[in-house]
Amino acid sequence: MMRRYLGKLYVQVLIGVFAGVLLGIFWPNLATDFKPFGDVFIKLIKMVFAPIIFATVVLGIARMENMKELGRVGVRALIYFEVLSTFALLLGLLVVNVFQPGHGMNIDATQLDTKAIASYTAAAAKPEGFVEFVLHLVPTSIVDALAKNDILQILVFATMFGVALSHIGPRAKPVVDFLDSFTHGVFSVVGMIMRLAPLAAFGAMAFTVGKYGLGSVLSLGKLMGTMYITCFLFVTLVLGAISRISGFSLWKFLKYIKDELFTVLGTSSSESVVPQLMRKLEHAGVSKPVVGLVVPAGLTFNPDGQCIYYTMAAIFIAQATNTPLTMTDQFVVLGVLLLTSKGSAGVTGSGFITLAATLASMGKIPVAGMVLLLGVDRFMSEARAITNTIGNAVGTLAIARWVGAVDRDRLTQVLDGKSDPEDLHGLYEGDDDDTSKVKPLHLPVEAANPATVRIAA
Repeated sequence: MMRRYLGKLYVQVLIGVFAGVLLGIFWPNLATDFKPFGDVFIKLIKMVFAPIIFATVVLGIARMENMKELGRVGVRALIYFEVLSTFALLLGLLVVNVFQPGHGMNIDATQLDTKAIASYTAAAAKPEGFVEFVLHLVPTSIVDALAKNDILQILVFATMFGVALSHIGPRAKPVVDFLDSFTHGVFSVVGMIMRLAPLAAFGAMAFTVGKYGLGSVLSLGKLMGTMYITCFLFVTLVLGAISRISGFSLWKFLKYIKDELFTVLGTSSSESVVPQLMRKLEHAGVSKPVVGLVVPAGLTFNPDGQCIYYTMAAIFIAQATNTPLTMTDQFVVLGVLLLTSKGSAGVTGSGFITLAATLASMGKIPVAGMVLLLGVDRFMSEARAITNTIGNAVGTLAIARWVGAVDRDRLTQVLDGKSDPEDLHGLYEGDDDDTSKVKPLHLPVEAANPATVRIAA
C-alpha cells in the first residue's frame, strides 16, 4: 500500500518540496548549489513546449469542419479571458486596499538600491505600444518563433496554417496524420521529463529558501499572506462559481489535476505542466480542438494569478513609499495592467518584468520600490503559477461547456474517480483511450443529447 502511494507523482513532488525547504533552512550554502535541478527541468519542458503548442493548435483548427467553429470558440475564449482577468485585477485592488500590507513601512524611495532591479528596469524602460505589439505578432520566420518559444507568434502562424489545412480538405490528411503522430511522440517525451519533477521541486525549493532565508520571507509576510488569501478567494469564489455554472465540481477537478498542481508548486512555473494538463483535459472528455486552441491562448491571455499580483504589488509599493494615489490613479493602474498583463509568460520572473514595465510606463509609482519585492517575489510566484494553472484549466472546461464540446458523461466518470489516468498505460505516451478525434458540435449542448457531446472524426 505504502509502495503504491509513494509511486504517485504528486507524493514524490511533495517529498521533494519538503526536503528542499529543510535543506535550505539547515544548510543554506549547500542548498543554493541545487538550483540547476529546477533550471534543467524548466529547460526540458521549454524544449518540447513550442512543438506541442504548434502541433495541437494546428490539429485543433484543421479538424474543425468549418471556420465558423474557430470563430465561435476563439471569440468566446477571448471574452472569457478578458472578463476573468478584469475580475482578478479588481479583486487584487480591493484586497490590497482593505488590508494595506505596505502601510506604515515609510520607505524612502530615493534611498533604495536601484542596482538590484537594474536588469529588470532596463528591459522595461521602453514598454511596447499597441502598434509595436501588433507588429510583434508577426514572426520574422516560424523557425525564429519556435526557437525563441514566442507563444504569440507561434499561435499566429499555427492558426493560419491550421486554417489553410482545413481549407484544402482531404489533401491535407497526410500532414494532419503526421502532426497527430508527432504530437503523440512529443507527449511520450513529456512522460520521460515528468519523472524528473520531484528532483526539480527539490532543487527549486532548496535554492529559494537557502538564498533568501525564512527571515526575509517573514519580514514581508503580510504581503505574502494577503497574496495567498486573495488567490484562494479567487479560486474558491470566482472559479468555484464558474465550475458550478459549467456543471462540474471544482474540488473533484482539483483532485484530478493534483499532480500538475504539486509540480507547479515545486517548480513555480505554470508552463511546466501545460503538455500534461492538455492531455488530462482531453482524457476528461474535452474536445481536442478546443484544448489545443484554448490552453495555449490562456497561458498568454488569461494569467489570473499574475493579474492579482500586479495590482497588489503596485499598490503595495505605493503604500510602502507613501506615494499618494487617488482612486482615479488606481483605476489608471488597473487600465494599464489590463493591457500589459496580456502576453505574460508562464515562467518564474515574468511577472516581475511586466510589473516593472507597467510602473516605468506610468511614472507615478517609483520603480525603485520594486526592490522591496525581491526577497519574497520568488515565494509569491508559487501562488501566481498555481492560480494561473487552475484558472486556465477551469477556463478550458468552461469554454468547452459553453460551445458544447465536452463529453459530460465522460467528465463525470473521470472526476468521480471511475477512470484513473494513472492506471491508463501511457497517458503521456499516447494511449489507446484517444480523445484526439473529438470535435465540437455545431449546436449547443442543450440542442443535442444533453448527456453526451462527443463525436468521432
